[in-house]
Amino acid sequence: MDIQRIKRVQPLMDRRFGMFIHWGIYAVEAKGEWFRNNYRVSIEDYQPSFDTFTADQYDPKKWAKLAKEAGMKYAVLTTKHHDGFCLFDSQYTDYKATNSPAGRDLVKEYVDAFRAEGIMIGFYYSLLDWHHPDFPAYNDMHHPMRGNEDYKEAEGKKDFSRYTEYMYNQVKELLTNYGKIDIMWFDFHYAEMTGEKWEATKLVKMIREINPDIIIDDRLGGDIKVDEPVYYAGDYGSPEQMIPAGGVKDYKGNPIPWETCMTLNDHWGYCSDDTNYKTAKHVISMIVECTSKGGNLILNVGPDARGNIPEESEVILKEVGKWMTANGESIYGCGISDIAKPEWGRITESKDYIYLHLIDANTVCFAIEGLKDKVNFATRLSDGSKINMAKPWNHTSFLEKDPIFIHLPKYNTLDPYDTVIKLHKVK
Repeated sequence: MDIQRIKRVQPLMDRRFGMFIHWGIYAVEAKGEWFRNNYRVSIEDYQPSFDTFTADQYDPKKWAKLAKEAGMKYAVLTTKHHDGFCLFDSQYTDYKATNSPAGRDLVKEYVDAFRAEGIMIGFYYSLLDWHHPDFPAYNDMHHPMRGNEDYKEAEGKKDFSRYTEYMYNQVKELLTNYGKIDIMWFDFHYAEMTGEKWEATKLVKMIREINPDIIIDDRLGGDIKVDEPVYYAGDYGSPEQMIPAGGVKDYKGNPIPWETCMTLNDHWGYCSDDTNYKTAKHVISMIVECTSKGGNLILNVGPDARGNIPEESEVILKEVGKWMTANGESIYGCGISDIAKPEWGRITESKDYIYLHLIDANTVCFAIEGLKDKVNFATRLSDGSKINMAKPWNHTSFLEKDPIFIHLPKYNTLDPYDTVIKLHKVK
């Protein structure tokens, strides 16, 4: 990755933990954001979702305060998902929140609320659009009306260039009507629907002319791992629902910026029957693992049709926030350590400190090789208390190398999620 891209994406990478928000009229059905696709629902049969979307309890200030309390430093909202419904007041469609019972520009309120909390602002925009008349339907692998004979004849009358112009104009609206936006999160390319099918070069040039510093994900197409990615390949990798074993690297083995997107339960959009939530410990472990591998975690919430983030999500995020308040120093601005991954957890590192994350500590004294003469003091991060580094009297009898030693406090004083030991580097 070139120096310009690294410089551009670094402010995002330093933040490490973000909030993804999937919200739209699919919340009325309460079966996830792919409702139309999964149940092959026509535009006509989907209309009641538009007609009853009130968002009457939507208070983005509450969302923003929750994100901040959870330790999230950036956020990305779905301004338009695959169903084509726009949360913003676009002049290019009537299929938007201002024409629904919600009757307001929901994106503007989001931007104002999250910006007030000092949270980096991101917009998700789906390249797909199951509502636009010129988007492929009968022959498209993801369209709800794929293979439906009633749509076959109309397919030959579509002009995809009209759709790309529509998409281009809407992205321009998003980037000019709400002040400076930090992140543009496109979703997604597939099969022949990739790269220049979306007129990606033209699109990114327009975006960069409006905001040269905006950070763009890698889902327009192209391969971000090659030596010289195409212009529209994006600034960082975006694995989904997984954390790559070795992080994300280019084809020469060099780390590149990346962010994994994860659901808090099993759906992105609101699903009333989905109670399979991750625990706070699970979320904290993911944050630590991503950071230790040079990546970010953006964790999703799916508000209901009235605008409420599910209570289960709030409880989990607030619990994560307690740990982040005490230990966030080991996450923000930190990244990969040269020290090999240990059995008992993960290691993150900044310029001046090394952080040991004791997720599965199984002894009160353990050795770490490769740090002799590099570290001179250890503290517990959460309270600043000194950690004993004395060497056991007989360590030379059993260890070939000369490691440093960490003596843990009693087990009943350890953090049940992750005890972080801060190693102070010799300067």
